[in-house]
Amino acid sequence: MRNHTSLTSFILLGLTDDAELQILIFIFLLITYMLSVTGNLTIIILTLMDSHLKTAMYFFLQNFSFLEISFTSACIPRFLYSISTHDRTITYNACACQLFFTDLFGATEFFLLATMSYDRYVAICKPLHYMTIMNHRVCKRLISCCWITTLLIIFPPLSLGLELDFCDSNAIDHFVCDANPMLKISCSDTWFIEQMVIACSVLIFIMTLVCVVLSYMYIIRTILRFPSAQQRTKAFSTCSSHIIVVSITYGSCIFVYIKPSAKDETAINKGVSILTTSISPMLNPFIYTLRNKQVKQAFNDLVKRIILLSKN
Repeated sequence: MRNHTSLTSFILLGLTDDAELQILIFIFLLITYMLSVTGNLTIIILTLMDSHLKTAMYFFLQNFSFLEISFTSACIPRFLYSISTHDRTITYNACACQLFFTDLFGATEFFLLATMSYDRYVAICKPLHYMTIMNHRVCKRLISCCWITTLLIIFPPLSLGLELDFCDSNAIDHFVCDANPMLKISCSDTWFIEQMVIACSVLIFIMTLVCVVLSYMYIIRTILRFPSAQQRTKAFSTCSSHIIVVSITYGSCIFVYIKPSAKDETAINKGVSILTTSISPMLNPFIYTLRNKQVKQAFNDLVKRIILLSKN
């Protein structure tokens, strides 16, 4: 987003100009942000402290919670500041940084969800070899691959974006610095970069979705071969939390690829952004905690430990 003119800042138009609605949005986003950070931070602490949560599944869950905190923190606090101070301006460099980090954390989540699907596949389809296949070194390499692959995919369009010119308008019709509304106000020829953004988005979406679908096809086929209903129920329960999170994440993204009318496109994208940046990060810790006995037990043990320490 290199600027050939005197443009040094953008104006984020936000969600609405209605003062009363802004207050409600502020309260809602503040609560969801606090719950999101608290919930995901709790999961990180539990997986670090509890000896029963040292398997690959919880290592990936720990990294997923870190990504959720990072992703929502890259978007929501800046918007809360904008609502509370009525200062909608954001500097050119700050906007570029926000765009980079939201894309990085958001895209890495997709690859991590695909990796977690593979982990569930190994756990259910190859249980005797699970600890050997999903050892700590392999897990760290898989996490590194998620980050590196994301960087390699998002770097080309972002680097081209730094070359864009912004001449007349600096008003971004969004509450965060997002690629599509920024491309709309550029006075450069954006056709090539628009195609590249679409190609990179579809590549990330399809690559990870294929991995998730293939993993669960093998998982379902294996579970259906189990002799007892109790075994099948137990196996499905180990995947249920991940399936819910995958459904929310991929389901929200489908709305982006549905072609609405030009009038509704911006509103739908803003709605999806609210879902992905505030609601999903808040829900995920509750989904994993409420549907996982080991996490609930670890949480109860941590609470008891804190109570004992406070009494002493």
